[in-house]
Amino acid sequence: MNQAVYEFPLNEKVRTYLRLEQLFKQLGQSINANEDWQYVRFIESLFTLLDLAERVDVRTDLIKDIELHERNLNYWAQHPNIDLDALKQAQQKVVALRDELKNARKFGSALRDEKFLMSIRQRFSIPGGTCSFDLPNLHYWLRQDASVKQQTIKGWFKEFALMQNAIDMTLAFLRERGRFETIDAEKGFYQGVADDKNEVIRVYCRTDQGYFPTLSGNKYRYAIRFMMFNPEEAGQVAMETMVQFKLACC
Repeated sequence: MNQAVYEFPLNEKVRTYLRLEQLFKQLGQSINANEDWQYVRFIESLFTLLDLAERVDVRTDLIKDIELHERNLNYWAQHPNIDLDALKQAQQKVVALRDELKNARKFGSALRDEKFLMSIRQRFSIPGGTCSFDLPNLHYWLRQDASVKQQTIKGWFKEFALMQNAIDMTLAFLRERGRFETIDAEKGFYQGVADDKNEVIRVYCRTDQGYFPTLSGNKYRYAIRFMMFNPEEAGQVAMETMVQFKLACC
């Protein structure tokens, strides 16, 4: 049975975290590039990541969330049935990451000193702006040995390693807060009330029945409506039959 998890953030902070996670996945898929278009795709995703890091103070939000995880771990340490060895290892990772974040420079700041990257950045915002007549310096770089290019892009990617580790840990803790429950959506519609601590709604449902979920609302109330997928239709058609899915509020 084909299944998929859809995640709907309830605040701007988690929306940013999920976008960053996706960008890191894209960069990870291109890190072992061997074709010109793969290197260009990597640089394009890198610029998108840099743009997002410049617009949002991600580091401050991550420090607050990591400190919250630390307090939660200290609370769980009082539980009589907890695995203290595993808990201690988790605490050490959280504390080390917290200290690194507090002492780190602004994410991506070192890349702004990379003259080559900055010289081609603006052209990447133009559709088709990476042609050889637009960026002859980029196409010269693409003709260099693969070992040189690999070393270079891995060095660029390393500038965001701390951010990636913090995003991965924060989202892992966030997702573990919720447990999936089976829900029946009458006529493809379900309405729920979010807890003050809920930051993301996760929907686990089938992908072989021709429908997908959409979510509207805010951090207090939300509504999930299942829509029929029809790529030839401009509009979305709402389901009119009962849909069974799994829901987790995290």
